[in-house]
Amino acid sequence: MAELAQRSNRRIRILLAKPGLDGHDRGLLILARAFRDAGMEVVYGGILRSPEEVVEIAIQEDVDVVALSLHNADHIPNFIRVARLLRERGAGDKIVVGGGIIPPEDRPILESEGISGNFGPGTPLDVIIKHIVERVRKERWKEAV
Repeated sequence: MAELAQRSNRRIRILLAKPGLDGHDRGLLILARAFRDAGMEVVYGGILRSPEEVVEIAIQEDVDVVALSLHNADHIPNFIRVARLLRERGAGDKIVVGGGIIPPEDRPILESEGISGNFGPGTPLDVIIKHIVERVRKERWKEAV
């Protein structure tokens, strides 16, 4: 999988963050290691971040992907705020993916804002990695997938 996460000496740069009031970081730490092992460059944004802080980190670190996670049912306002702020700040080309406790009926709402994946607990790591790699290759690197 590592060879899929890089192109011409450039690795996928991914920001992991929890916008809002969710202090559980175990899932983020597991994802950070999995993404690193897949060949991605991981920027750990951490927990208890405002959407504005997440966007600022994403822009400053020039990431390809912003990966958000919440387990407190506050994903719709926080994830959407991040996606909209990225667009407002001229960084709407960054890919936004979500995860956490996201009811199936909320997924179309998030997807309508460009937030894909919206993976729940127990999703195999290779499924998440494949989704991210395919989106980056298609949307950021403009490769046929």
